[in-house]
Amino acid sequence: MLKAHHVSATGAKKKTKFSLPSAFDGAVHEGALYHAVRAYLSNQRQGTHSTKTRAQVTGGGKKPWKQKGTGRARAGTTRAPHWRGGGIVFGPKPRSHHLDLPRKVKRLAKQSALNARAGDDALYVIESVEFEAPKTRQLVDLLAKLGLEDKKVLVLTHENRPAAFLSSRNLPRVHVMQYVNASAYEILWADALVVEEIALSAEDREPAGVSNARAKRMEKAAAAAAPRPASTNKPQAPKKETPDG
Repeated sequence: MLKAHHVSATGAKKKTKFSLPSAFDGAVHEGALYHAVRAYLSNQRQGTHSTKTRAQVTGGGKKPWKQKGTGRARAGTTRAPHWRGGGIVFGPKPRSHHLDLPRKVKRLAKQSALNARAGDDALYVIESVEFEAPKTRQLVDLLAKLGLEDKKVLVLTHENRPAAFLSSRNLPRVHVMQYVNASAYEILWADALVVEEIALSAEDREPAGVSNARAKRMEKAAAAAAPRPASTNKPQAPKKETPDG
């Protein structure tokens, strides 16, 4: 079982280290990390790159010289691809670079990145990260007590901490985000991780969650597959009305 540095909310290091949850088994799946990082970087691309073909370049309507008699190669336009200022052949056009990954691969890559940082002794478990008001100096002093002032640091909180997030916006080498929203790329980007203790405890205590949409589909499928009870009451035939007299 891997262990990490255990610090208080003020940054004081404790004598005993923090025993990480059972998910931290030390295994690092390089294949999952590769696909996760590649998908993350591809999804950051806007895909707005574009070049003009010979039909889109302005000008070139006049024939440069007559067809015969000059001794030069025949040319019909100055906007051909082999001319300076001409169109581009097979150039890039706007397209989507989006890549999807299965949820299991994302989860495996994130856990592998956490194991890698824990194995490098770069994981710090802090009791809480709660600031009364946005204060950059308070966050800088906290990281300085941990000896991380010159490193890229990723602070992972259990819940949304607006004061802590605003305190880190002036620091280009410090990012603050929720533990559940962190990806494998962001974990690998940081030289050190500072994680709230309650975030790791909640992950070890609660099983992997299911999205609301998937839960509704599962309930609907279970209701459709359940056998329907046979009805014992048979419908009665309507009574015939007889004329009076």
